[in-house]
Amino acid sequence: MPDMEHGPAVTLADILAARRTIAPHIWRTPLIHSAALSARTGADVYLKLECWQRTGSFKVRGALFKLGTLPAEASRRGLVTASAGNHGLGVAYASQVLGAPRATIFVPETTPQAKIQHLAAYDCEVRRAGADYDASHALAEAFAREQGALYISAYDDPVVIAGQGTVGLEVMEELPDADLCLVPVGGGGLIAGTSVAAKAIHPATRMLGVQPLASPSAFLSFRDGHAYETYDAGPTICDGLAGGFGRLPFEIAADLVEGVLVVSDAAVRRAVGWLVAHEQLLAEGSAAIAIAPLLDGELDVAGQKVVAVLTGRNIDANLLQDILQERRER
Repeated sequence: MPDMEHGPAVTLADILAARRTIAPHIWRTPLIHSAALSARTGADVYLKLECWQRTGSFKVRGALFKLGTLPAEASRRGLVTASAGNHGLGVAYASQVLGAPRATIFVPETTPQAKIQHLAAYDCEVRRAGADYDASHALAEAFAREQGALYISAYDDPVVIAGQGTVGLEVMEELPDADLCLVPVGGGGLIAGTSVAAKAIHPATRMLGVQPLASPSAFLSFRDGHAYETYDAGPTICDGLAGGFGRLPFEIAADLVEGVLVVSDAAVRRAVGWLVAHEQLLAEGSAAIAIAPLLDGELDVAGQKVVAVLTGRNIDANLLQDILQERRER
């Protein structure tokens, strides 16, 4: 397990250990070549389909590694977490398959109904509290302290980050000479873990985060040289990316990530619709954002091998209907 006091917070060895622990309980998701995006950009573009992962999101990887390495006495204290939805689903699934105690999951009041309904399928207690993720996170931490329970961070934990890093490990095993990897960024666990794996295997691979304009906490963190751990996000369909950027992900990724791109919600909506129309793929806004810079021509990637990580599929049905209607009307 990662040892922050005696070396780097997360190493490739930690990510390999995570893969051994979680392999029986996840799917190794495909890395597919997108002919349509490749033709559009002049690059070889590949999509990492974490939208096909168990629970509909990559978040299950970190949750499984965290719960799978907990001492029995720690888990018996009870489990609490905060989530925009996908991390909560990962914790609920992990506690079920690993026989851990029932988790209490705090979600923002704005959490899409699709994620609430998905959570209802698992044996967990869901508490809708807080106007946004940061508020829900604060309430969950306070509840954990009051109950003497163990708080499971969605991203600010080296064990969780190592679990998320297995996404990057799989990508680099299949495309070890990737030139560029586009990763959606919220709290930062995925881009931190994926960057550790990618840079260890192929140091020349460039890592770029992609974040909604309404919540540019990672962009600001890299610009200003310190983590904006809370952020008052504006309205966005990228609910899983709203809020602050974690201190530990920032420390890990600061020297590994080239930068963070910010894109509008309008561009994200176009990306969601494009994936349905051209790839027959269902991706929530927090996932489709990875291809938005490619669709808009914001990046010159001609002649490169590019990977975009599609992190999840748990989109609200009414929102999806609206996006597809907008596409028909254009």
